[in-house]
Amino acid sequence: MRLIDEQYMRHPDYGSPRMTDWLQEQGYAVNHKRVARLMQVMGLQAITPGPHTSKPAPGHHIYPYLLRDVAIERVNQVWSTDITYIPMRKGFMYLTAVMEWYSRYVLAWEVSNSMESTFCVSALEQALAHGTPEIFNTDQGAQFTSHEFTQVLLDREIAISMDGRGRALDNVFIERLWWTLKYEDVYPKAYDDGHSLYQGLEKYFRYYNEERRHSALDKRTPAEVLFGK
Repeated sequence: MRLIDEQYMRHPDYGSPRMTDWLQEQGYAVNHKRVARLMQVMGLQAITPGPHTSKPAPGHHIYPYLLRDVAIERVNQVWSTDITYIPMRKGFMYLTAVMEWYSRYVLAWEVSNSMESTFCVSALEQALAHGTPEIFNTDQGAQFTSHEFTQVLLDREIAISMDGRGRALDNVFIERLWWTLKYEDVYPKAYDDGHSLYQGLEKYFRYYNEERRHSALDKRTPAEVLFGK
């Protein structure tokens, strides 16, 4: 599963057929059915340029994407969230994070061994302790379209934006965060278990927010931009 995750980070356009072909080229005896199942467990699907065709979870409302051609000009204009698969030496976990777009600051994060909405709602509520965004963007995953998640935003009169199914580039800043996190921390360190992963993520996100300078932020850190330092 780690090989699939690493290759997906390099080629997010890979669906299960192309991923199967690549694994077979590396010498692994896998079939398309097994790879498709593993990618489903990992929450991976190919990024496509066209309109989405998948359906939301039954009874879940899908909100329109509000950010097309919108310039990000101020703090708390847009926040977003996403989930990614984190491989470990012993199993795997799912990670969710909430990011403030203007500063790239990671406001909150949580890990879970399942993709239920509970840990996503927890991260959202932690993030809202920092303030209130004008727009909150997610993908169309069942965790984010759930009543438990969207109601938290609606109760605070926050506009909800949802990107197209399979269009990760609609949520490009947090996709870049996943790439950076995995190649700077998760892959090299290969955490043993959930406990060591949690401790490592605490250190990494502190570094990312307070020490890691971004060229897109004029060599400032996310914390310097968010807090006006």
